[in-house]
Amino acid sequence: MKEKPKSKFALGLALIATGALLVFFRPQNLSNGPDYTFESEPVKVQGFTSQEEDEKLLPTRILIPNLSIDLPVKKARIIKGYWEVFPDSAAWGEKSGIPGKPGNQVIFAHAREGLFLPLRDVKGGMKVYVLTLEGWYNYEVKEIKEVYPNQIEVIAPTEDETLTLYTCSGYSDSKRLIVVAKRI
Repeated sequence: MKEKPKSKFALGLALIATGALLVFFRPQNLSNGPDYTFESEPVKVQGFTSQEEDEKLLPTRILIPNLSIDLPVKKARIIKGYWEVFPDSAAWGEKSGIPGKPGNQVIFAHAREGLFLPLRDVKGGMKVYVLTLEGWYNYEVKEIKEVYPNQIEVIAPTEDETLTLYTCSGYSDSKRLIVVAKRI
């Protein structure tokens, strides 16, 4: 059955009108990207208590040779309940654990080239090295998982010495890649 020219014209007009409505009156559920990104919600801090920080023991560099990650680490202050995120380095979360001591030290960075992007290729057993003014601390990757940004229990304090690496992952940075390493 042959379609009439009028019906093709009407269909074309309807598609153009629908497109114009979507462009000018964009529905909320069609927004660009997720509600949670490193830019809009860096790393929410919860459960860490104030502790004396010996500047000699704070991380200054992180090295993961298998992934060609070699980055300076800056201290990320807590601002309005979130740790700062730096565009040019990794960050150690203020009040998180300290190398060589019990606790969960959290080091994080953007999932960008030259930062933690290669972390997506991490494997269990890989070595991670953290430098302080006192020397190097050696860790081994034990666990790799992906979580949603509101699952902040992954960065909660721990009883034993733990190193947690944290970066964006998932479609449009909608999830977080968590790498847990233990001291060797």
